[in-house]
Amino acid sequence: MTTTTLAVLVPLLPFLGAAAGLLLGRTAPGFVRPLAVLPTLAALVLAVAVAVQQGGGSGNGTAALDAHTELTPTGSVPIELALHIDGFAALVAVLVGLVATCVQLYSTGYLRDDPRYPSYAALVSLFTSAMLLVVYTGDLIVLLVGWEVMGICSYFLVGHYWETSEARAASLKAFLVTKLGDVPFLIGLFALATDAGSFRITTILGKVTSEGGLDHPTLIALLLLAGAAGKSAQFPLHTWLPDAMAGPTPVSALIHAATMVAAGVYFVARLLPVFAASRAAMIVLAVMAAVTMAGSALAALAQDDIKRVLAYSTVGQLGYMTGALAVGDRDAAVFHLLTHGAFKALLFLAAGVIIHAAGTNSLAAMSRMGNLRDRVPDAFWTMTVALLALAAIPPFSGFFSKEAVLGSAEHTATGHEHGIPAASGWIVLVAGLVTALLTAAYATRLWLLTFNGRGAEAPDHGKQPAVMNAVLWVLAIPSLAFGLATGVLPDWLDGRSLTPTLTTSVLGTGFALVGGLVTYAAWRHTTAMAARRIPMGAVAVDTESGDGGLVEAEAIASHTPAYGDIAAAPDPADPGRLLLGPLHRHAAVGFHLDAVYAKLFVRPVQAAAALVRFLDRTVVDTYVRAAAEAPKVLGWAVRRAQTGNVQTYLSALLAGTVVLVVAVVLVATAGA
Repeated sequence: MTTTTLAVLVPLLPFLGAAAGLLLGRTAPGFVRPLAVLPTLAALVLAVAVAVQQGGGSGNGTAALDAHTELTPTGSVPIELALHIDGFAALVAVLVGLVATCVQLYSTGYLRDDPRYPSYAALVSLFTSAMLLVVYTGDLIVLLVGWEVMGICSYFLVGHYWETSEARAASLKAFLVTKLGDVPFLIGLFALATDAGSFRITTILGKVTSEGGLDHPTLIALLLLAGAAGKSAQFPLHTWLPDAMAGPTPVSALIHAATMVAAGVYFVARLLPVFAASRAAMIVLAVMAAVTMAGSALAALAQDDIKRVLAYSTVGQLGYMTGALAVGDRDAAVFHLLTHGAFKALLFLAAGVIIHAAGTNSLAAMSRMGNLRDRVPDAFWTMTVALLALAAIPPFSGFFSKEAVLGSAEHTATGHEHGIPAASGWIVLVAGLVTALLTAAYATRLWLLTFNGRGAEAPDHGKQPAVMNAVLWVLAIPSLAFGLATGVLPDWLDGRSLTPTLTTSVLGTGFALVGGLVTYAAWRHTTAMAARRIPMGAVAVDTESGDGGLVEAEAIASHTPAYGDIAAAPDPADPGRLLLGPLHRHAAVGFHLDAVYAKLFVRPVQAAAALVRFLDRTVVDTYVRAAAEAPKVLGWAVRRAQTGNVQTYLSALLAGTVVLVVAVVLVATAGA
């Protein structure tokens, strides 16, 4: 089988699995799980085969695979069904296939009693197919198709627990906020194609590097950046991602690790020369990355929901990837995308096991549960590995990829990167070091509150299915050892060195250790305080169901009624409150960005809608009703006059004649 045929089958197999799963979900439910897992697993195997053929660790790389056929005649810029698979695409496709396969396997146990599992599994397969299409396609319009399919899949999957108001609101918010970025993104795509004369990625990149270049590089770059910011949850369009935690935990793992949020970063990496053609766009990209990194890390340090901590963590780690792109190093960006995909999927899936065992998603509740570590030993050890990778502690994978980003930023800041503003390097470097400290702080806080609680044991929901724990150990391997690939990864990428540099390695690790140690000291202090004061109440659901999805759904539904405004609740056991001080209540609500959007956009739109409704119902409808009532009134008057009495008719005729005669006489007299 040729490489082109293998590449076509990679996104096609999950799509066919999704279609078959939807068709057979009711008539043959026994086939749903195999149709969810096997096509995705086959796509992973084929993606690995394509990656080996495109790089293979040979040391010299392989030319990108390009194949195309015209999809439809347009009369102007053609739209083509095209493949463009270089080393970047090949590696990202392997990540997508790996995480999607793990999520599908995990879901067979986590949602084993969910009545909507068939539609869920089909949507996950369709989600995977759409992301693989984005990764492999060589035409921007086809990429846009996959981009939008992911958006609608996220809407349905985030709203899987539609019985809860949180899930309904989160799915709608995710859809609308990402669409807010997709509008300028679409305009930017058409502007780019107009300048380049093609939607083909290779043609566009050739136009950018040619002598003439693009006519409007800054405008195009900023328009495209808006769409990437929405999909990859970068400031200021990141607010949908923490709320998307209302969906099932496996969905969170898929969205955060390998599909939707990875799409924006991957798109910018693939078209990086377009963005690099504008110095202003690179500065904007760097500032966006810096604000995203630092702000999300502060917010993560104040969250009570374990999944919201991980959600803000994703936002921050995506900021690192964006920062690497802002300094012109897409090798470091994709390297961190790969390592992050492994350990973030592990973090979310381990969190699902913990929520199932604890019966709650609240860190405050877990901190008052004894023996949780012994209840979930697999989740404890694998999450510890993932948190160390997240905090960039050597020798875990996150250390190597994060240091690649910081090293690239330092390289640009010192003026060694041609064509990239040195200011971008300094912005990313300073923000990256500060975020390294904060990341270690919230990772340490999460580990301490989750696994070192004291108090009564959590409700017993039974032992987790073996497949869930097995998936955790599969993902723990790359989370621990993927950093060893720094020597061979350049064969697939642009050939830049990914080996950590001494300066940024010492600085980054030092900042991370300081953040972890300070948080540990604060936790020791707050636990001593909590022993002398009445702590905030902790509630966990106690359901007879052993299904992880149902336990999580109940935990989500009970969180707000049980805890209310967690930012204002007095909880002396939380070290995050001590570390953040008065900043805590602002960080816990995402620095009120949702409130700002409500005042600037939501309320004006609602007011405009109310005005339109008033004009429609009070003004327009008044004329419509009057047009109907006037004939009715006229008919009533005419009907009253038609009595059928001849004497009445003669009297009226005589009266009318008299009036006319009098009027004529008066007029004639006035004229004389």
